[in-house]
Amino acid sequence: MTPTLIALIAVAILVIITLVKGAVIVPQKSAFIIERLGKFDRTLEAGFHILIPFVDRAAYVFSLKEQVVDIPAQICITKDNVSVEVDGIIYLEIQDAHKAAYGIDDYLRAATQLAQTTLRSAIGKIDLDKTFEERDKINTEVIDAIDQAAMSWGVKVLRYEIKDITPPVSVKQAMEAQMTAERQKRADIATSEGLRQSMINQSEGEKQKQINEASGKAAQVMLIAEADAKRIEYIATATAEGINKVAATIKEEGGIEALNMRLAEQYITQFGNLAKTNNTIIMPSNVADVAGIIATAMSTVKEVKVS
Repeated sequence: MTPTLIALIAVAILVIITLVKGAVIVPQKSAFIIERLGKFDRTLEAGFHILIPFVDRAAYVFSLKEQVVDIPAQICITKDNVSVEVDGIIYLEIQDAHKAAYGIDDYLRAATQLAQTTLRSAIGKIDLDKTFEERDKINTEVIDAIDQAAMSWGVKVLRYEIKDITPPVSVKQAMEAQMTAERQKRADIATSEGLRQSMINQSEGEKQKQINEASGKAAQVMLIAEADAKRIEYIATATAEGINKVAATIKEEGGIEALNMRLAEQYITQFGNLAKTNNTIIMPSNVADVAGIIATAMSTVKEVKVS
């Protein structure tokens, strides 16, 4: 083996070692912080890169994906001096790898600690009853506080969510009793409203019933009145026709004689009925008066005919 061949082999080995040591493949959504002889040199983004072996090194490797960090549960005291246990989740993302590497030692721990302190401060400003109602307000307050501090870390806080708010057992029992009473109150109100509406409906129905009955009676009275009017009209018409026929008959030949006989019959019949309906027998002072009365009636009829 000649010296030249040995030199070539050594160079090849050196090249291979250089490629192995210096070749760096950065995955997508990742960033490598490269230091040259201990000093920041550049930030490598996704792709293939060559470093100088033993001179350059990847000092920090960051994922640029959105990260989810659990915030441990802690005891917070509300404005009305009630201790509650609260935990949460924070979502953040590295936007500047250089600041994340050199702006703070551990951005995840710093974000967690700041979220806890801000949460305790936010809970301390509101009463227990409102902690469940104002979650969005608390979340926004925590995000604003962390985001302002994280700007120098190259980290963007995307959102913060409270997972659980756990009050003491005694407070939970009191809250449950209050909720039960509130539900019972709403049930009683609903029942009374239903009863009130039912009574209103019944009174409206009774009112409508009376109106309908009154309308029916009025219509009935009108029909009866119309029927009586028709009956009277028919009777009057029939009477008038009868009188006209009698008058016409009297004017005919022999009509007067027939009328005289009819009057005599009626007089005798009525006089007999009058005598039967009383205990005292009524008799004319002069029986001959009967003939006189008939004669007077006949003369009256003759005068009417002549006129």
